[in-house]
Amino acid sequence: MAILDRFSDIISANVNALIDRMEDPEKMIDQYLRKMMDDLAEVKKNTASVMAEETRAKRLVDENEAEVAKYNNFAKKALETGNDGDARVFLSKKQELEDVGTGLANAYAKAHENASKMRQMHDKLASDIEKLRQRRSMIKAQMSVADTQDKLNKVNDSVGKSKGAMGSFNRMEEKASRRLDEADAMAELNKEQKDEAQQLEEKYADQTGSAAVEDELERMKREMGLSSSDED
Repeated sequence: MAILDRFSDIISANVNALIDRMEDPEKMIDQYLRKMMDDLAEVKKNTASVMAEETRAKRLVDENEAEVAKYNNFAKKALETGNDGDARVFLSKKQELEDVGTGLANAYAKAHENASKMRQMHDKLASDIEKLRQRRSMIKAQMSVADTQDKLNKVNDSVGKSKGAMGSFNRMEEKASRRLDEADAMAELNKEQKDEAQQLEEKYADQTGSAAVEDELERMKREMGLSSSDED
């Protein structure tokens, strides 16, 4: 039976050690789990026939032992009645049955061993499958947390970049404001920094204007007969 040939490999398999060596546990666990489910299905399919063979072999052993016991009793009864010849016949039959019984016992022992192996494989596979499912759930949960953390990291990076861009914008705005203030200050200084000739020009320009007004006033008075000399 093919499944029995893999008995040692299945029993000695260390699921946890296997998972630890997997490069991509989340993906490979599913593959390994499918393989183990196939093995378990094969074990279940063959277990019934193996156990039936064990039961049949045990029944033949029991029947043979009952026959041996029967002819042993017949031999005793024949001796009790003084029939040594009959006793020899019964004992001969008993020995034949005992020889057959040796083969039946060996067959039963093998059938029992096979049935025990099948049960061990079934229990081991069922246990390993449960372990795999638990580890898969744990690993999937860890991967989900890791994915969420990656997303948060990317969001934080984006926020950091946005803050950096805003900081750069603020620095540019501050620099522009500073240059504007400097330009205004320079304009104010340029307005105040006039040379001496310009200042005198403004002074005499004002005086010239005043003199012209006085001249016009005197002219109008003379025309009206209101000359300053007349008033005197």
